[in-house]
Amino acid sequence: MKLWLYDTTLRDGSQAEGISLSLADKLKIARQLDALGIPFIEGGWPGANPKDVQFFWKLQEEPLQRSEVVAFCSTRRPHKIAAADPMLQAILSAGTSWVTIFGKSWDLHVTASLKTSLAENLAMIRDSIAYLVSQGRRVIYDAEHWFDGYKFNSEYALETLKTAIAAGAEWLVLCDTNGGTLPHEISQVMQDIYQEIPELNHPDAPQLGIHAHNDSGTAVANAIAAVGAGATMVQGTINGYGERCGNANLCTLIPNLQLKLGYDCLTEPQLAQLTQTSRIVSETVNFPPEERSPFVGTSAFAHKGGIHVSAVAKNPLTYEHIVPEAIGNQRRIVISDQSGLSNVLHYAQKFGIDLEKEDPRCRKILERLKILENQGYHFEAAEASFELMMRSQLDDYAPLFQLQTCQVHCHLYQESDSTASSAVATIKVALNGKQLLEVSEGNGPVSALDGALRKALTEFYPAIAEFRLTDYKVRILDGTLGTAAKTRVLVSSSNGKQTWTTLGVSSNIIDASYQAVVEGIEYGLLLNSFCKIPETKIEIG
Repeated sequence: MKLWLYDTTLRDGSQAEGISLSLADKLKIARQLDALGIPFIEGGWPGANPKDVQFFWKLQEEPLQRSEVVAFCSTRRPHKIAAADPMLQAILSAGTSWVTIFGKSWDLHVTASLKTSLAENLAMIRDSIAYLVSQGRRVIYDAEHWFDGYKFNSEYALETLKTAIAAGAEWLVLCDTNGGTLPHEISQVMQDIYQEIPELNHPDAPQLGIHAHNDSGTAVANAIAAVGAGATMVQGTINGYGERCGNANLCTLIPNLQLKLGYDCLTEPQLAQLTQTSRIVSETVNFPPEERSPFVGTSAFAHKGGIHVSAVAKNPLTYEHIVPEAIGNQRRIVISDQSGLSNVLHYAQKFGIDLEKEDPRCRKILERLKILENQGYHFEAAEASFELMMRSQLDDYAPLFQLQTCQVHCHLYQESDSTASSAVATIKVALNGKQLLEVSEGNGPVSALDGALRKALTEFYPAIAEFRLTDYKVRILDGTLGTAAKTRVLVSSSNGKQTWTTLGVSSNIIDASYQAVVEGIEYGLLLNSFCKIPETKIEIG
């Protein structure tokens, strides 16, 4: 059975706290949704702000390839003529074939928010839809606060739907606007509607849709319940973005509906773009991807426990409910103190290291891993450091250089009305039988350390000149100890083509930072096939 997906990320999703989309952002997301194959994309409310007007103009110039872009608006104002309402004129100017009009279903909102009569609200629904239909538009009617309205005054709520049907709406979308309805209530109300409005049972009648909010944490379940009760349109947002607690998450809904329940939502190649779409949208709205998001999260198919890893290696079905590649995700084997030999063997194969389960070095690596994790290392966040640690336990190991001493001086001084700072790092390293002494300034101790190390090594390893620090994160591991607490530092580095993350742990933040920076350089050189190198210990002088 075909289900029609309706994405409202660009309108309802952008109402989430912390999201502000530029015109370029909206166009980027719209084209990604178009590539994904979403049938309806709600672009915004033309006339509400200049950005939305420009968005629809841009899409008139360069239309989407697969999707219908939809303009969104409310019914006409009370006691006005639909044809003379500026809001509806802006809708027509947007040039879309489809228009979504929302109207009030709850008598409380009619009298308290609109401050008009129940009869006038029905007239507003009827006139707005009929006018747009007369202008050649196809109308989706969003019945706002439908489920709350039905609970408090079912007769009136049903009358609003009947009015929309008579006016020419092709879809009636039932909105759980406050997000307070539970799945069993959704199913029951849907059954009631089909009984109370028998014309909906005819093949050529308007079809029902669902628009669920997540205030009770049941938006996805509510949408699935509505589909099970007869809804053929599902509205939602990518990653569940939306006002308050968000909307039904299409990244969870689509695979459940298609892979679990057998509904026709997207083609297989389109479905395989779902994870990519989730991450592109999260990047565009400047929100970090939710690692534990079902289906599309980086942890959705991550296996950490040794028993799990061993079982998955034999048959992924043992701990995976779907094939991750079906939605564009991938299996990950996480390395940690929960790991077993299966985890180590997986990473050895990944890193191109020839190891067998019976090899005593395999057990040696596992024991070293557990010791370091107990000290505060967190290798699942820094695979590059784990590879360096593995190689350091092998027989063909040769150090890249030896640190002799390292000193860092920080200088705080007053500049105008604020405090400024600078740092100077001095390091001495042994390399190829030589002792090299270098000094570098930076705006902070890590910057100065990085600069001094690069000065000492770049002459011998020119590839270092291409390496850049791209991220630096600090976490206090045992905050109850105050300034004596252990610190874990994560450093991300890049050579312009690849990115890798390394870490260091110490009660001295400079020591931890140096470990992470050194390993970042070492791993970059490993990628450039200079040598196989170990982790280097630091001695703060």
